[in-house]
Amino acid sequence: MRIAIIGAGIAGLSCALRLQDAGHGVTLFDKGRGAGGRMSTRRVETSAGEAAFDHGAQYLTARDPAFVTAVGEWAAAGVIARWPAAGDDAWVGTPGMNAIVKYLADQADVHWRHRVTAIRRSDAGWHIALSSTDLAPSDLSPTNSLTAGPFDAVVIAVPAEQAAPLLADHNPVMAAEAEACRSSPSWTVMLAFAQPVAIADDIIRHAGIIGWAARNSAKPGRHGPEAWVVQATPDWSTTHLEDSADSVVGRLLTALADHAEEPMPEPIVRAGHRWRYARATAANHGALWNAEARLGAAGDWLLAPRIESAWLSGRMLADRMLGG
Repeated sequence: MRIAIIGAGIAGLSCALRLQDAGHGVTLFDKGRGAGGRMSTRRVETSAGEAAFDHGAQYLTARDPAFVTAVGEWAAAGVIARWPAAGDDAWVGTPGMNAIVKYLADQADVHWRHRVTAIRRSDAGWHIALSSTDLAPSDLSPTNSLTAGPFDAVVIAVPAEQAAPLLADHNPVMAAEAEACRSSPSWTVMLAFAQPVAIADDIIRHAGIIGWAARNSAKPGRHGPEAWVVQATPDWSTTHLEDSADSVVGRLLTALADHAEEPMPEPIVRAGHRWRYARATAANHGALWNAEARLGAAGDWLLAPRIESAWLSGRMLADRMLGG
């Protein structure tokens, strides 16, 4: 089969590599500028050197035997390392969380900066409507330079809120499952300092409006100035979702300063990022597959809000596709 996968995060890549191993041709389309998604790492040049921030997922754990094997392979490849500060079973990508996605994407045919606006089915197969204008010639249909295809099957591996409208015209049942899985948002603030911050612990959990804060520069494989990632609680993020980034940065900087033993130095980087779809409310289906239509969906929203679950969902979907 020739298969299109919408979304090149952990779920989409896990599905793609499993299908590739079985001999199928897979093309992934992702709206992002590069590997990362909710496992992104942002880098900022400063007067004290490059500051790095894992401003999405902070770490991963491995419990399922298949995922434990995958994590072992990533460790052997040097793209992850243990982070004891977060727990005995915590792992982080090195030198950033996005290293894991980069490693997997390098083994696949991924087209970045390609936003999928619709999927359509004809007698020839599935066609993917794209908003990008810089497609490779091999991706273009003869009649429409903004359409890729035909494909024998389509996989949608994006957050539930983005999956629902793509599924709606083709499988109302799948679309309803996606619509029922709402994600909680997360305001995330990135702060860098030219001097060390007088906070004893590298991690702060569940403290007022702070759901999580971490000294990102203390993670293994990191270099550069002192860098902190501060994530607001889901409730606070929901209440303040439409606030300005400057306002949110100020509130979370003040909240972090409450944990310092000395006055905080002035940040040399202060930036906010609003994740509208940060933590999914999972449906516990594992994956969705309609063999007749050859249409499927995968993601953490179908299993549990963890990196491991996204990987497993993609693998489950691939196995269902290969079984029929």
